[in-house]
Amino acid sequence: MTGGVLCLGAAALMASCDDDDSYADMKERESDQIRAFLAHGCCVVDEEMGDTLLEVKPIKVISEEQFWANDSTTDVSQNEYVLFRNTGIYMQIVHEGVGSKLESGETATIINRYTEFNIAGDSIQSSNRTLYYETMPEVMTCSNSDGLFTASFTSGLMQALYRSQSVPSGWLTPLTYIRLGRKTAPDEHIALVRLIVPSTEGHNDANTNVYACFYEISYMRSR
Repeated sequence: MTGGVLCLGAAALMASCDDDDSYADMKERESDQIRAFLAHGCCVVDEEMGDTLLEVKPIKVISEEQFWANDSTTDVSQNEYVLFRNTGIYMQIVHEGVGSKLESGETATIINRYTEFNIAGDSIQSSNRTLYYETMPEVMTCSNSDGLFTASFTSGLMQALYRSQSVPSGWLTPLTYIRLGRKTAPDEHIALVRLIVPSTEGHNDANTNVYACFYEISYMRSR
C-alpha cells in the first residue's frame, strides 16, 4: 500500500479504547468524531508521491424530508449528505448510475470499488482503488425482498481483510436509491455514493472497536 494507507492492524489499535471505557463512553467518542468529521472533513496525501488520495470538504447535512422533497437527490455542489435518523448513516449520491434498480424479488451480483477511511484516525484504512488491489474488486450477491436488502461477499479485499462474507449494512442503504448498470457511453456514470457509516452499521471490526468509517463506493451490476 502507499504511504497514505494504513493497515488494518494499526487502524484497529488506534481506534480501540481504554479497557476502562464503557460502551457508552466509546459511543460518545464516536459521536464526537463524526461531528468533527462533518465540520472539517479530511484530506489524505500520499507521503511518497504527494498525491491527494482522499479529500472530503466540510459537509452540509440535510434531513430525510429535504432529501425526499428533492426527489431523493443530494446537491453535490453544496456537498450535501442526507442523515437517516434511524441508522445514523449519512449518504451523498454522487452519481445515481445507469441501468435499473434492484427490484423486489430480484437477486443480482454487484461489483464494488471502494475507499474506506477510519474517521478515528487520519489515514485510509483500506481501498481496492489502488493499482496493487486492482484485481480485487468487491463482489457481492444481493437480494431485494420487498425493500429489504440482504447481501454477502463472494470475493474481494473487504472479505479477505475482515475475514467475513458479511456485507456492512451501511453498504446496502444506497440500493434503494441508485441504479445498477454498466457504462455504454463515455458520458455515462455507474452509481457512486459517499457514506458515513457508524459502528452499528459497519463491519465486525468497526462494531467491536466502536469506530465510524467514511466510504466512497461505486456499484456496478455484473454481466
